[in-house]
Amino acid sequence: MSALLAGRIAVVTGGGAGIGKSICQTLANHGARVVVADWNVDTAAATAKDLPSTSAKHSSCFVDVADVDSVQKLRDHVKTIGTSSILVNCAGVTRDSTLVKMTQDNWDSVIKVNLNGVFHLSQAFVRESVENNNHPLSIINVSSIVGKMGNFGQTNYAATKAGVIGFTKSAAKELAKKNVRVNAVLPGFIKTAMTEKMPPNVLAEICKGIPMGRMGEPEEIANSVLYLASDLSSYVTGATLEVTGGFSM
Repeated sequence: MSALLAGRIAVVTGGGAGIGKSICQTLANHGARVVVADWNVDTAAATAKDLPSTSAKHSSCFVDVADVDSVQKLRDHVKTIGTSSILVNCAGVTRDSTLVKMTQDNWDSVIKVNLNGVFHLSQAFVRESVENNNHPLSIINVSSIVGKMGNFGQTNYAATKAGVIGFTKSAAKELAKKNVRVNAVLPGFIKTAMTEKMPPNVLAEICKGIPMGRMGEPEEIANSVLYLASDLSSYVTGATLEVTGGFSM
């Protein structure tokens, strides 16, 4: 397998499970030294342990992306290894409810993780990059097609994912001349632990609305992140890559 990311340090938030875990595996498979960052230290450590070995060891680190001090500790951990070249903002939560029944806590908690978290991580690692003579950095924000289309019962989640798209485009404009690229991936319906809990008839109905007729695999999101992390996308910034099986057409 080609080492598209050889010698690069990749930080992946939400890397302990689901799509984030798959992203960690794919980046490691292509030569990156991965820092698996997650609020669940056990799953983060397990993910890091199972990654294919490179000349430099992978590692894991606790992070609460909603907390600035916690993000700073993650950055300090990464600095002991080197300067990061890849940042994947994948950490996210859902607290689904209709607007009428939405509690303030369910609104605030999703905003803090899904939107504030992207700001905290991006600012911390961009500052490090710029301070280090504009060290090349590729930021990939995992948004959602829900941020473009909306979804019943997810006003909070959709608002954050739409915000991530706007954040991505604005940051890309600011940072293009500082050797920092910022892009976003918009997954559609993907096979994860969350979707596996849904009734089969509901999943079948969802697939009817997807032109390719099936749900996506986590690896297919990870492959799109790999493209944006590598030099294959060296002239790509401010882009939103929809990985939906055509669902958003």
